[in-house]
Amino acid sequence: MAVYTDITDQELEAFLADFDVGRAVAFKGIAEGVENSNFMLETSAGRYILTVYERRVRSEDLPFFLGLMQWLAMRGYPSATPIADRSGATLKTLRGKPAALVAFLPGLSVRRPTVAHCREAGEGLAWLHQAAEGFPDHRVNSLGHAAWEGIFCSLTDAAEALKPGLSSVIRRDLDLFARCWPRDLPEGIVHADYFPDNVFFIDGRFGASIDFYFAAWDQLAYDIGAAVNAWCFEADGSFNLTRAQAFLEGYERRRPLTKEERAALPILAHGAALRFFLTRLNDWTATPAGALVRPKDPLEYERKLAVHREGLPGFGAWS
Repeated sequence: MAVYTDITDQELEAFLADFDVGRAVAFKGIAEGVENSNFMLETSAGRYILTVYERRVRSEDLPFFLGLMQWLAMRGYPSATPIADRSGATLKTLRGKPAALVAFLPGLSVRRPTVAHCREAGEGLAWLHQAAEGFPDHRVNSLGHAAWEGIFCSLTDAAEALKPGLSSVIRRDLDLFARCWPRDLPEGIVHADYFPDNVFFIDGRFGASIDFYFAAWDQLAYDIGAAVNAWCFEADGSFNLTRAQAFLEGYERRRPLTKEERAALPILAHGAALRFFLTRLNDWTATPAGALVRPKDPLEYERKLAVHREGLPGFGAWS
């Protein structure tokens, strides 16, 4: 379970005393996720998610994330709305760590997305990109292209331990991106973690997206590449072109891509696969002892990287 910080009944009661959300009725940890401690909270007034921020999330970034979530909600985009206390603050402290309370969202995520799910998810991502336009705050993508070289430098031994010879293969990927990474593409706020477990559906339609704690300013098409990696590969590591076509079709219902963005999608998706390989490898080696969490397997993204190096089958048909 992704709970690094245990909360006592007394601590919860003291935390809720600042809010007009009633008294706690039920409180339990949520298994999903590896970044933060998440709890389902039911009170006499409704249902909420309590998040205690851990590990990779920097406290100085939290006003950006919470402000973005408020901005999206005010513009009608279905994302979790931060709850302010009586003084108007959404960022609080619990057990000496940053914490926030957000409204519970209805809907279900899917473990095995269908073509229809991918089409809906694509449209939901484009809607997010449009709804975020004009957000006044700015955050550089700390896990974007410019960061990968530095991250890998501390993980070369871990890559070799995972699979002999892998460090030199990753080095060639980094060299490729240094030479060929796209420039001058449309930019804006990206979700940067738009995985199936962060998207909710209601009766088969896009219902909401959650977990904006990697959101940043970057190339919008990079967000599509990262999402395609998450939504359009089979469990055996093969690429599902039909799902990818549907995802892009859904996206372009709201925001048509430029010719340059379409041409850049292969390398953007390849780069996004490296980003998630590197952070999963880091989590694999750095998950604290005793944490009730299972880090995600970096080999899943190592296999996706291998597919990208060969070229996604039929990629030109949809890019």
